[in-house]
Amino acid sequence: MPPANQQPSPNSGLNLVLFSIPQSFLLQIGTASILLLLTTQKTTVRALEAIGEASEELFRGDRLPILNFPEDNEIDKS
Repeated sequence: MPPANQQPSPNSGLNLVLFSIPQSFLLQIGTASILLLLTTQKTTVRALEAIGEASEELFRGDRLPILNFPEDNEIDKS
């Protein structure tokens, strides 16, 4: 097991042609993107649940008015 106070090697990170990106920066970007995705997912789930509940209310039968249809006998008499 390496000692806890070991210095990171200068080659750690992403080495590109013109510059290098430190490993800690890549970790921060990855963590932030995961947290953003989780927050977005929770918000999306809540929005979809709200839309589902609203559509349920729209199609509920007890919220619709009762229509009085004439009987077949009444139509023939008139």
